[in-house]
Amino acid sequence: MPISEIVKVDGSESPPRRREASAGGHDAARTVRWGAAYPSVAGPRGCRSQPLRSGEVSLCYNFGLTMQDLFSLNGKVAAVIGGGGVLGGEIARGLANAGASIAILGRSLEHTEASAADIRALGGRAIGVQTDATSKAGLQDALDQILAEFGHVDILVNGAGINSATPFLDIGEEEWQRIVDVDLKSVFLACQVFGAWMTQPGRGGSIINISSVSAGPPLSRVFTYSVAKGGVNQITQFLAREWAPQGVRVNAIVPGFFPAEQNRRILTPQRVAKIMGHTPMNRFGEARELVGAAVFLAADAASSFVTGTILRVDGGYGAMTI
Repeated sequence: MPISEIVKVDGSESPPRRREASAGGHDAARTVRWGAAYPSVAGPRGCRSQPLRSGEVSLCYNFGLTMQDLFSLNGKVAAVIGGGGVLGGEIARGLANAGASIAILGRSLEHTEASAADIRALGGRAIGVQTDATSKAGLQDALDQILAEFGHVDILVNGAGINSATPFLDIGEEEWQRIVDVDLKSVFLACQVFGAWMTQPGRGGSIINISSVSAGPPLSRVFTYSVAKGGVNQITQFLAREWAPQGVRVNAIVPGFFPAEQNRRILTPQRVAKIMGHTPMNRFGEARELVGAAVFLAADAASSFVTGTILRVDGGYGAMTI
């Protein structure tokens, strides 16, 4: 129903009380009661409403919420799996610039420490955690290290990924399993381990899975990768529904074509020409262009009503037909 008027409760700093009008213009026969307003940095579940009586609805608003507050991650802790790579590292630095403390998780201690050092050099707080993202025990140990260092974790970025252009009939079981383990199993396990912590009463959090334009319809030459990324989208939307009552938002980012370690080998001149012909912006993405989407999905105040979303950052690739 459209809102007919907004009035102050007592003319002071109290939140407004809204009277709603029905489609026919008559006042609705129900009361609107406001929940607790956002603090300057929203808590894990953003606005929490008071218990409602029959016939009431709840609204939430905060006067004085600045754009900086809206996207602030001050006081938050983010675990970035794959943060030692090009795209994951840029996302990690972006979250740190928004105020979050960062744990870089990855198989290579050298790469995780280097990425953490970059953040510390910029004045942020970060640690490197060596772990195997395809091992539940390894991820649990990583979570324990994060909790020991920071005391809590609010954001999980699942960014591990590998690829292969092996023709379908030549794909061996070992290659299939290796790609599925890194690209899909790691997301499943990390969501289990970190989700078990986030879904406890009074916690909440934001999980951001890195999907791909190949999740559907699949790209040519990357069969196993495409299957795995399709699964990532399924995990994202299943858990968004499952964990919304616990205040855990689960979303995915779908990057378009961003040259990185895992895809440079298959970016032949012929394939690049096809990609550009299907990308209205006619260029590759730059790693920094993923940061805005990641910060938006991580920030409770900015995306408090966003879950189950598959957010494309693809230069228009997904909008292209002929």
